[in-house]
Amino acid sequence: MRVLGVDAWVKGWVGVELVDGAFAGAHTAEQLADLVSLEDFDAVAVDIPMGLLDEGFRAAESAARRVLGPRSSSVFSTPPRAVLEQHTHAAANAVSKQLTGQGLGAQSYALRTRILEADNLYGVAGLPLHEVHPEVSFAMMGDHPPAASKKTWRGVHERMTRLLAVGIDVPGDIGDAAKAGADDVLDAAAAAWSANRIATGRAQSLPDPPQVNGRGQPSAIWY
Repeated sequence: MRVLGVDAWVKGWVGVELVDGAFAGAHTAEQLADLVSLEDFDAVAVDIPMGLLDEGFRAAESAARRVLGPRSSSVFSTPPRAVLEQHTHAAANAVSKQLTGQGLGAQSYALRTRILEADNLYGVAGLPLHEVHPEVSFAMMGDHPPAASKKTWRGVHERMTRLLAVGIDVPGDIGDAAKAGADDVLDAAAAAWSANRIATGRAQSLPDPPQVNGRGQPSAIWY
């Protein structure tokens, strides 16, 4: 069983590959399509929203916040597709107010390129893409959310400990993938854990059952 977990970082995407649940490699690519085409994966789990709505906010984020409790600030509300298709923040903010009743923050707008890149691949035949959120994955590994931010040493250690407990030992030498941040690599590893659960039929979704968008696509966070 070969799976891939993917996280976005400042220069593209970083992926952690598992074979039968164990670490098998780490990779980076500028384009998500290049990363997911490296192997014939049984499941690919990506830390990016997919299955965008035509209006309103998704149920997935609300459900994830309930799971994460004190760490719920790590979950951003995903605006409708038409908002992200706007080429300026001002235009996106105006469309967001029309379709959701709320404006769009600059941080959310900054993710538009990554979100649209992933959403354009979502549903492509032969690409078993699923959306995940690493903080949800880490929470489910340990039955409660991590206590510290992933940007702190305590947070890094806690997340590495949880990965080891589920059989994922990310080595110190991961080649070129080490140029991504440590937190990005660990997030990709957590996504890979969820991908393995998806591939083996053990995964669950937030919400359950998944919300379905106007294109008939599931819009949910898997773990």
